[in-house]
Amino acid sequence: MTMTNGDTRTTRALRGLRSDSPSVRLRAALAVGTAPDPRCVDELVGRCGVEPDFQVREMLTWALTRHSSALTLPRLLDELRSERAQARGQALHTLSKIGDGRAWPAITRELLTDADDEVARCAWRAAVVLVPEGEESELAGVLATQLGRGGRETWLSLSRALIALGEAMTPVLRTALSDPRPPVRRHAIATEKLSHDPQAGFDFAIEEAKRIVALGTTGREE
Repeated sequence: MTMTNGDTRTTRALRGLRSDSPSVRLRAALAVGTAPDPRCVDELVGRCGVEPDFQVREMLTWALTRHSSALTLPRLLDELRSERAQARGQALHTLSKIGDGRAWPAITRELLTDADDEVARCAWRAAVVLVPEGEESELAGVLATQLGRGGRETWLSLSRALIALGEAMTPVLRTALSDPRPPVRRHAIATEKLSHDPQAGFDFAIEEAKRIVALGTTGREE
């Protein structure tokens, strides 16, 4: 059987994606994205779940966005049920880049509250991209249950997600301002301040929130 140029290119790309060298894997992902090939989709998605190099993961995601969502969507949705946190997180990250609204039903409360901080952060970013019009308030309510969770980067990701929902975040933040848990109140205040003054910076907003909570106030005008 004679192998065509396309077959040769695909075989070379698949071999490159499995290479021990990050630079080879990076070039292979770039090649597949430059000349999309449906035969590489499974390998691209599978590699996302185990790839240790950040730059390669980003290139894998880019390569997947270059393929038809009709091909990539089913495979990525399968990954959301993976036991591997990286597979779930990278699939969510890729879905946020593809932006196909058909993925929305798969962005479950379970993913939005995933025990792994990075998976949850990816779910928040995907959710605000994919949420249908009219469902922002319900999403804001779920996101608000995560206020006070994790460290600085997790706080910042959640604040950005809530701010992206616009007015839908206002009622849930108002409720959080009277939460008995100080970290939740601090996070809610910092989010509100960041939404009003993005240029001030998140660290400044957090410090202000700490001061306000320590004083026993909400930071709002009475």
